[in-house]
Amino acid sequence: MTQQLPQVPSTEPELTGVRNFRDVGGLPTTDGRLVRPGRLFRSGHLAHATAADAAFLSTLGLHTIFDFRNAADQKLEGPDIDLPGVRNVNLPLSDPADGAEFWTMVRDGNLDQLKSILADGKGAGRMIASYRMIIKERTAEHSRVLHALAEDSVPALMHCAAGKDRAGLSIAVSLLAVGVERDAIEADYLKSNDPHRRYKVRRSGNGPDAMSPEVMELLGPLFDARAEYLAAAFEAIEENWGTTERYLTDGLRLSPATRERLRERLLDQG
Repeated sequence: MTQQLPQVPSTEPELTGVRNFRDVGGLPTTDGRLVRPGRLFRSGHLAHATAADAAFLSTLGLHTIFDFRNAADQKLEGPDIDLPGVRNVNLPLSDPADGAEFWTMVRDGNLDQLKSILADGKGAGRMIASYRMIIKERTAEHSRVLHALAEDSVPALMHCAAGKDRAGLSIAVSLLAVGVERDAIEADYLKSNDPHRRYKVRRSGNGPDAMSPEVMELLGPLFDARAEYLAAAFEAIEENWGTTERYLTDGLRLSPATRERLRERLLDQG
């Protein structure tokens, strides 16, 4: 596959049909290096990308797009657009049936139903449990992504539906693997809260109650990027493997040689 040289924009583009797009280049590592611009991108889904969006994405020299959505997500939003010469890898990070009833209620439930599943911290609790589960149970998927990046899949774009949770964790794991500072990982993760990045909440019905302030407050924990969620993921690493190094070597099966190839592909030359 012939790749054109990436043309890294000097300012962040304003994409019309793609939410939460950004280049994670420039983030600092613990040993004083930086993530190279034009190597690793993240976003929400590409199903609604406009022709202009697609034209911009085509300038990035992408080798691989990792789509972490499941079948239910793809049924709701649609498949990604095709970008010529780019490999698309669908790697679901949640079971299609997991929480299907829950998410149906999120879209269709009335205020009382939403209170029953989200009030009194239940919404945030669900998110924390999901982050911990993905770290603990999706090591094979994260290992596959990192090995692909080390081999040939850069420049890469990672996305899920909103580009916040599954893509956010996959980006965080990738950045941990090359030694990016945790504070920098968190700062990038929290950018998903910027108003122009946030996922557009879809609710059935057009009545005033469907998107009332009370409803949106209940839904907030599901669509926020919260430092406590990412902290729960890091805590799951420590609880299950003891240290980040053991997580990378024992959990994700990354050899020293693979780690070094990742650093060569993703970091500046120091």
